[in-house]
Amino acid sequence: MIDVAVIGSGHNALVAACHLARAGLEIEVLERDHVIGGAVSTVERFPGHRVDRGSSLHVMVRHTDLVEDLELGECGLRYLDADPWGYAPSERPDMPGILFRTDLEATATSIATVCGRADAAAYRALMGDLLPAAQQLMAMFTHAPTVTGIARRARELTRSHGILETTRRFLQPADHLLDATFDSEPLKAALAWLASQSGPPPHAPATAGHLMWVALMHLRPPGRPVGGSGMLSAALAERLRRFGGRINPDEEVTDLVVEGGRTCGVRTATGREIRARAVLSGAHVLNTLDLLAGAGHEPRGARSRIRVGDGIGAAVRLATTAAPAYPDAPPEALIGMQLLVCDRRRLRAAYAAAITDEPTEHPAALVMTPTSLDSSLAPPGEHSVTIWTQWCRYDPDEVRNRRLREHVARTAIGQVEARAPGFAETVRAVFVQTPLDLERELGLRRGNVMHVEMAPDVMFGLRPLPELSRYRGPLPGLYLTGASTHPGGGVFGASGRNAARTVLRDLRRRDPRHG
Repeated sequence: MIDVAVIGSGHNALVAACHLARAGLEIEVLERDHVIGGAVSTVERFPGHRVDRGSSLHVMVRHTDLVEDLELGECGLRYLDADPWGYAPSERPDMPGILFRTDLEATATSIATVCGRADAAAYRALMGDLLPAAQQLMAMFTHAPTVTGIARRARELTRSHGILETTRRFLQPADHLLDATFDSEPLKAALAWLASQSGPPPHAPATAGHLMWVALMHLRPPGRPVGGSGMLSAALAERLRRFGGRINPDEEVTDLVVEGGRTCGVRTATGREIRARAVLSGAHVLNTLDLLAGAGHEPRGARSRIRVGDGIGAAVRLATTAAPAYPDAPPEALIGMQLLVCDRRRLRAAYAAAITDEPTEHPAALVMTPTSLDSSLAPPGEHSVTIWTQWCRYDPDEVRNRRLREHVARTAIGQVEARAPGFAETVRAVFVQTPLDLERELGLRRGNVMHVEMAPDVMFGLRPLPELSRYRGPLPGLYLTGASTHPGGGVFGASGRNAARTVLRDLRRRDPRHG
């Protein structure tokens, strides 16, 4: 019998496994895919091109001590700073775009040039207001969402503006906050598009808080691992091996072993039965419910209460012979994200088109050119470009999915072509990931890259459900981690660390020898 069997090798599962193995426990990670890392993985998508399967830029994890704590640099991880982290090109070729740098004053200077000094001053003030709140939220994210813990940190969060005003600020739509703060529509559109990366549109209630991560990027720039996003997962896997843990790709968990009402192991598609004192599932919460259903222990009514949604967006991965050439853009504009939205009407139209099942001809586009910072990702003289578009609704029909792939590729490339004339001619290979494709390849149910919605009714002590929110499953011995749990999606690792603490605490209570 081992101590903990871990289902899935997403980065949160690997973080948890590392912490458990470092504590002296015997750990085995079981991954259905031949590639480890889940959505934080990189593969050769085109000859000579290493392309991320999910995330690319890492923001939240850089505001933790995870890399240093686990000494991942010794395991091959090296980050490159993506600074400037954003560029919003103008729709007019004779006008400069807005360049967002980690240096707040440099960003304000760019905003003053494009939008005026009043908006530059307003941006400084907004970031100064958001940053303390963002840091308090980070503290909440790095602990289990207990009522007392949240209440204690909420008191700190409300210290500046009081409970009611702080509540109002968090419950307002991002659009309302932006309209109350700025005059320039291109600036408002760029920030609204950044806020939309969590999924909900910026006109929805309680989306103002999604601007918090913008403030964090003025503390430390996003990072791009050398060799691709998957190098974080590769370093975690190597650290786990050095701690004595095991990772088995191509070994899907098909059943939970339940005896006497307690989870005591797993069975895999290879026919193995692995007995364990605890099972930690890093899979999507619906996958975990499927396993519980197979064992005859799915909690009644749980599945219908989890709000997964209908996908967020689609990714277009390209091999090109040149990077996008935006007029009047400085060379460093390609290092981070290119935000191809100048008017929030585009965001609203794209969202409306998705919910009415009529894909838009003018999607919102976020472009990244990883090879502008890491030339090792493509052959000499070539580039890898990713275009993320929203919104794109999940559709399980294969014929419609093929049409959707063609539509997304054409319209996404068209958005870049409109800002960087000649770009379409440089494209030599295309790979599209619709919500259905994301579900099939990465196990992201209904194509939601955040697992479940990032909205007030599924956050903190409500994620994914109140009774499952503290990393303990519905049966003794079963635990949960990953984007389905607090604090949600993104490359962060907080869920993994929080879940590991919970598992360790429970196992030590059962067997003090592991204290």
